[in-house]
Amino acid sequence: MFLLDLESNIEFEMECEEILAKLKSMANPDNVCGMARFGINPHNTLGIAIPALREIAKTVGRDQKLSLDLWESGIHEARLLAAFVGDPVRVTENQMERWAKDFDSWDVCDQVCSNLFDRTPHAYNKAVEWSQREEEFVKRAGYVLMGCLAVHDKTADDFRFLPFFPIIKRGSLDERNFVKKAVNWALRQIGKRNDALNGNAIQCAEDILLEGRKASRWVARDALRELRKRRASVDKVEQ
Repeated sequence: MFLLDLESNIEFEMECEEILAKLKSMANPDNVCGMARFGINPHNTLGIAIPALREIAKTVGRDQKLSLDLWESGIHEARLLAAFVGDPVRVTENQMERWAKDFDSWDVCDQVCSNLFDRTPHAYNKAVEWSQREEEFVKRAGYVLMGCLAVHDKTADDFRFLPFFPIIKRGSLDERNFVKKAVNWALRQIGKRNDALNGNAIQCAEDILLEGRKASRWVARDALRELRKRRASVDKVEQ
């Protein structure tokens, strides 16, 4: 039994090393420079496009052990791939906390949340918890999860999203770019989910506008443009 387990571990490690070797062979330094201009951390980054990583993920399928090993490599693209192949059913709260502490770029934060974390049973709780954290990308993750849940959790009742509105209002006071953009995105995605939540989101945005802060005004005005446009389209159809 021990020998079988040992052989299995060796096979797994070789698979991970092979994938890492493949990723390194695909490195594109010119792309890294371009990514840096869009606010992506160039440290340990290979410059591989997301579609290419998704093609690799298709050949691998869901593999939680491989996902954990890829993450531990610290390579930017390996961490993105880790999100694509991880098994949300087997993701624990401890894993979510460990990974969140490693977030050092908005794209890793967003891809992990939208491809893995939002499908776990802990997603709603973490959205609330992380929205109260001080670390920029952990806080961003809280609001990204809210937006992802609004898009992906098709069976959720509206009451799952109503508690997010006061949290979004509070988050709109954060002047940091990567936070306020996630707050804005969460508000817009929840407001596009259905007519009822659209009304709630418009009211939330109007309340945020009254805060008078620079970040709040941007969050509210940008969201209201999209939310009111949707409302106008619905009203036109109903007339």
